[in-house]
Amino acid sequence: MTLNDPFNILPKSDSMKHMSYFQELKTRIHRKLIERLDLGKLDMLGSSELASEIGYIIQSLIAEEGVPLNQQEIERLIVEVQHETFGLGPIEPLLADPDISDILVNNSSNVYVERFGKLSRTDIVFRDNNHLMQIIERIVSKVGRRIDESAPYVDARLPDGSRVNAIIPPLAIDGPVLSIRRFGVEPLKVSDLLRFGTLDARMEKILQGAVKTRLNILISGGTGTGKTTLLNVLSEYIPSSERIITIEDSAELHLKQDHVVRLETRPSNIEGRGEVTQRDLVRNALRMRPDRIILGEVRGGEALDMLQAMNTGHDGSLSTIHSNSTRDAMARLETMVLMAGMDLPEKAIREQISSAIDIIIQLVRFPDGTRKVIKVSEMTGMEGSTLVMQDIFVYDQKGIDKDGNVVGEFKATGIRPKFVERFKIAGFDLPPGFFEI
Repeated sequence: MTLNDPFNILPKSDSMKHMSYFQELKTRIHRKLIERLDLGKLDMLGSSELASEIGYIIQSLIAEEGVPLNQQEIERLIVEVQHETFGLGPIEPLLADPDISDILVNNSSNVYVERFGKLSRTDIVFRDNNHLMQIIERIVSKVGRRIDESAPYVDARLPDGSRVNAIIPPLAIDGPVLSIRRFGVEPLKVSDLLRFGTLDARMEKILQGAVKTRLNILISGGTGTGKTTLLNVLSEYIPSSERIITIEDSAELHLKQDHVVRLETRPSNIEGRGEVTQRDLVRNALRMRPDRIILGEVRGGEALDMLQAMNTGHDGSLSTIHSNSTRDAMARLETMVLMAGMDLPEKAIREQISSAIDIIIQLVRFPDGTRKVIKVSEMTGMEGSTLVMQDIFVYDQKGIDKDGNVVGEFKATGIRPKFVERFKIAGFDLPPGFFEI
């Protein structure tokens, strides 16, 4: 039996043997390649020369194996061995596909991807769980993180900014699990969001004005709704003359301005020491003369420090929060303030929130994969001990068409927000009838 089966017509048992044999051949060649590489010489080669040199060595190793391969199989073997040596193995082709937003490796033989908001299974497989573990270790070691039995889960990032989470046995029962949230090579712009129908022109105008006039904005939404993407887009409206400090658990933001200081948390070391939390970084950022503080996601006690910063002269701050509605976002924010360990009365916390937050944006991902801003709301203050918000723009879903696509429209509620006066003072005028239904 040869390795050639381009039309996948072998019986299932033969096809499995074929795949296993190919994996074994790739492993042998990869091992021999590592033994033959002159690492000192490789450091002096350019990327194209390096690829040529590696390709030449692999071809000679294939010839030594004496296995009958056609040209297509030789090319595939060369590419896969290069991926094993310098890339992320079997998932390297997925990382090269710009349409893929998520890569989800459930175990060595179960890999899914998300394209345009919908999941599908791939035919990508790893040699075994040890092979998958090697790829995970390669990812996390590059950003100074570790993963082992004493620290069986980790957050990391790829060189392109993609977010990575890995969790391994004994916590992951069926083998190592790898989740990659990808970000485009070129970050999306507001024109892209308008084209995708994420928001409409009036919403965009309001959000542009909110950033330029230094209103404090909180972006709310569930997992995968596009919170970080929208945060990136809104950051484009920040003047280049301002000093921006970003604080993130895993650096994902790609700001275009020159004067940007990027801070990232650090987990504890193997002795359980050296952890630096978002709260530590928020406190430190206040001593760094920031014009704007962008907190990638508020998720703990740093909520209190963020609110205090917003209330003490650091206007124009932006952040995101995991929540399914604007009302839930306020409840979560209140809970996070309590996580700071301060025994504050409920009313005092809500007063901090009402005076700090100006605008709440709610994002939703619909079943058809589309992501939309369903609410732009203004915080108007308090009535008694209750936070009061009013919706300025909403997305009115009408239904679902025969192809399963969401049908609806963006609408103004007819309410004229209080922050329009700040727009006027800052010279950001809106046309007459802008808020009409």
